[in-house]
Amino acid sequence: MSETIRVGIIGAGANSRRHHIPGLQAIDGVEVTVVANRTRESGRRVADEFGIPRVADSWDQVVRDSEIDAVVIGTWPYVHGAMTVAALENGKHVLCEARMASDSRTAREMHRASLAHPGQILQIVPAPETLRIDPTIIRLIDEGYLGRIIAIDWRQNPGQFPDESRPISWRRNREYSGNNYLNVGIVYEQLMRWVGPATRVIALGKTFIPFGTGEGNARVSDMPDHLDILADMACGAQFRLQTSSVTGVGGESGVTLFGTDGTLKVSGGKLFGARRGDEVLSEIEVPADEAGGWRVEDEFIGAIRGEEQVRLTDPATGVRYMEFADGVVMSMQSGRMIGLPLVETA
Repeated sequence: MSETIRVGIIGAGANSRRHHIPGLQAIDGVEVTVVANRTRESGRRVADEFGIPRVADSWDQVVRDSEIDAVVIGTWPYVHGAMTVAALENGKHVLCEARMASDSRTAREMHRASLAHPGQILQIVPAPETLRIDPTIIRLIDEGYLGRIIAIDWRQNPGQFPDESRPISWRRNREYSGNNYLNVGIVYEQLMRWVGPATRVIALGKTFIPFGTGEGNARVSDMPDHLDILADMACGAQFRLQTSSVTGVGGESGVTLFGTDGTLKVSGGKLFGARRGDEVLSEIEVPADEAGGWRVEDEFIGAIRGEEQVRLTDPATGVRYMEFADGVVMSMQSGRMIGLPLVETA
């Protein structure tokens, strides 16, 4: 590989335009040299916006390009697997947009391809919502702020009433999004950073808005818009998650961790806590020198250059959150508790 790292973009969606392209272009010795989007016309618009010299007609042109060292895959989850494996097999480093894949089987294929090509980096874009406060939460837990963790209560609620005129996006289309229902994988990835994985999960879900529009046509959603999930965590806690797109004026979103000696709550991007003997939660300031943040592109290039390891998010973690998402779907379909990790079958 030359001293300059040359990057190709496959799928220039919102995150690619907001973070990946400008983030990579800001790093010394990195050049974004080609982009392939859903159409050549949309690819040309992105190239003109960011000064990218070339536009490719298809994603496979990018992964087979001998002048490219790394690719950013910013497409929808249903094609992440094929693109990632092809890129790795063609000697490219890969930064793959979240969610990792449509299902855990495909995620494992991606992970195996990464292990088969140890000279290349595979990084999955991390769930970003708690990056700033993650280090403080982890430190407090390690210092015993909570004592033994008993229960975790998480609620995702955008405060919307059911609305059949609301367009059905790709996120509510299982063909494109796979088993990534209602941000379940995003929530679980963040939770694993703090307390580790679950050992079993059970879920109920319903679709209350089956119809909508999408890309100019009436469509039927094949994914739930309200989910209730219970899980046992390996740390001994019980985890409850309600995630919904139809609970109007339903109160704030957030997560509370309850322990034998303390309570921690995350709401509105802030951290609150109370210890035994306290009567109310008080805000916990995140020290400036401890605060985390978005550095995905820097970490990706640093890993390629051998300066650091991929931490957020490595492929093994992606497989784990995809297994949790699959477990939720399997439980909904069977009415049973699903053990984790999943046992892979041929």
